[in-house]
Amino acid sequence: MKYTAQDFKSNQEPRWCPGCGDHAILAALTRALPVVCEDLGYSKERVVVISGIGCSSRLPYYVDTFGFHSIHGRATPISTGVKVANPTLSVWQATGDGDALAIGGNHFIHAIRRNIDSNIILFNNQNYGLTKGQYSPTSKLGQITKTSPYGTVENPFTPGALVLGARGTFFARSLDSEMKLNQDVFVAAAKHDGCSICEMLTNCVIFNDGAHNFISDREFRADRTIVLQHGQPMVFGKDKDKGLILENGKLKVVKIGENGITVDKLLVHDAHCEDNAMHLMLINMKGPDFPVALGVIRDVAEPTYDDRVRDQLAEVKAKSKITCVDELLHSGSTWTVE
Repeated sequence: MKYTAQDFKSNQEPRWCPGCGDHAILAALTRALPVVCEDLGYSKERVVVISGIGCSSRLPYYVDTFGFHSIHGRATPISTGVKVANPTLSVWQATGDGDALAIGGNHFIHAIRRNIDSNIILFNNQNYGLTKGQYSPTSKLGQITKTSPYGTVENPFTPGALVLGARGTFFARSLDSEMKLNQDVFVAAAKHDGCSICEMLTNCVIFNDGAHNFISDREFRADRTIVLQHGQPMVFGKDKDKGLILENGKLKVVKIGENGITVDKLLVHDAHCEDNAMHLMLINMKGPDFPVALGVIRDVAEPTYDDRVRDQLAEVKAKSKITCVDELLHSGSTWTVE
């Protein structure tokens, strides 16, 4: 059956503030899921959306799929259980920077380390929106919030670096307003066999409005971001006249046409490179000296946890002399009690 975006929209009205970036992420996901189902041959019934607690975690109500709204920080172990119990499902997890990286941080890194075949959408608005604006693990140093009235004194996480540190196999980053890119990122995540982390830079219009203005401003977005595509030169800019090269082991922004720089001298993005050193450099780029990297940054193949569990069970069953519970109960030493 061929699905449309409408097939994945529930009859529930999204309870997000007008202008919240979460609306755009939801729209991109409902547009991506029909493509995922068609390309992978899935029926709609194979899609499951699971969440924790937070504004982003309302998402399961707004998609017409199977779903589970769990408790704070615990969406990841539930997603893991769902995928291991039924590996044929396409498992999606909606979570925020607080839900995933604070109370759920330990679950988050271990799902990545284990390479659970699930797709984690990390809504990053750099604050706790649902609980009214406290600072989160991704809030900028010095950010003034309800719980840091004089500015935070903590260094924030860079989610992508955290993913690579946990041996992540897939990491992508995008901006809530980049609808087409978001759809492409979600499709790529679904096709990746392993744990896919999609960091969505979202705007909280009430408690942290303009958190991503440096790159979301339409006038400057093209010059302050670079959309990476596997196998393509690292070109960016409103006039496509800037690029990235490697000089003395470090990234450098150059102007095409100056000092003998041509497109063929620019770095070519290799999302499939096993060595994550270049991926880490791209993830850590920030303005004003560098563009912020968007798109699929890392996408490498490694065995998944669920595949290894399946293969181990098959191996044990093949060697076992016990084939049913009755045989198990009557195996070994037994006694008759009179």
